[in-house]
Amino acid sequence: SHVARGKERGKATQLGELLLLICSYLDMRALGRLAQVCRWLRRFTSCDLLWRRIARASLNSGFTRLGTDLMTSVPVKERVKVSQNWRLGRCREGILLKWRCSQMPWMQLEDDSLYISQANFILAYQFRPDGASLNRRPLGVFAGHDEDVCHFVLANSHIISAGGDGKIGIHKIHSTFTVKYSAHEQEVNCVDCKGGIIVSGSRDRTAKVWPLASGRLGQCLHTIQTEDRVWSIAISPLLSSFVTGTACCGHFSPLRIWDLNSGQLMTHLGSDFPPGAGVLDVMYESPFTLLSCGYDTYVRYWDLRTSVRKCVMEWEEPHDSTLYCLQTDGNHLLATGSSYYGVVRLWDRRQRACLHAFPLTSTPLSSPVYCLRLTTKHLYAALSYNLHVLDFQNP
Repeated sequence: SHVARGKERGKATQLGELLLLICSYLDMRALGRLAQVCRWLRRFTSCDLLWRRIARASLNSGFTRLGTDLMTSVPVKERVKVSQNWRLGRCREGILLKWRCSQMPWMQLEDDSLYISQANFILAYQFRPDGASLNRRPLGVFAGHDEDVCHFVLANSHIISAGGDGKIGIHKIHSTFTVKYSAHEQEVNCVDCKGGIIVSGSRDRTAKVWPLASGRLGQCLHTIQTEDRVWSIAISPLLSSFVTGTACCGHFSPLRIWDLNSGQLMTHLGSDFPPGAGVLDVMYESPFTLLSCGYDTYVRYWDLRTSVRKCVMEWEEPHDSTLYCLQTDGNHLLATGSSYYGVVRLWDRRQRACLHAFPLTSTPLSSPVYCLRLTTKHLYAALSYNLHVLDFQNP
């Protein structure tokens, strides 16, 4: 009897593996129809293994281009369902925050918290479980700048902020520790921090490298003359270099890569930028690939392994608007924020044309989209007077 039961279990395992192999060739619609046959098949077709291939080809499903799963706690099938809303542009718009005076806000997400700058403060809010609303009372308020906060990042349980007063602020998130120091002669437009190193860029045409170590705060390691106002900056994931996005007025290339240890120029990207084609946002997607956007209305995708003189892909804003910011899901989805009417655009990077456009303001209150952030379920856009959310989970 034990032998018979063992044989039956072996046959069941073989049948399950055979059915799994057959189902691996089915597309999303076929798997959905098969799940309607009976309860057993519904449970069987819900396993992550069957949906992983489909999810990797979907928009914003939590998988990177290399196949890394960033959201292992959420069933892959559920993420594919929400991904269809991103593809079809189905969402519900809402407003999370409002403020009376026109602002140029910047924001960051971390776990279930949202950090946003308003004037010379940075406020931390906690998301409610639906992710489409906030607890009205801030978790924390971080101050210290004499003028507006231009930019900030989160790193190592710290907030590193860049201010219009020419100073950099260091705030510990879970304590009252705050330090600020003079960094540039004019406003600090951008800042980044990785691996215990801070880089900053300013209107005074310099980029600087600083340590984050508590005993060395404010000690400049390198000062780089960029010949141009610096609008954006990002450190490579390899921690060996960083890229600056400049105004493209004093130098022919607005994108240059510098050695993080020596401060020397390594290379510049592109060679055919028109004067004034400044880069307002730049981000590394991997150690060898990065994205940029700015005044010349293009998003460009650069692969340093192929060529530094020409980008490998580009997308043009169809209404000739300046692009203030961009975000990606690390795979196929690209989101951009335009300079007029709060227009957020979604792009499938496998296509040239824009997938969907969402104008978040009307004519009397036209505003740029100053900052974008996204999760697999929501997109958050910071405008002059409001913080908007596009809810793709419950359209």
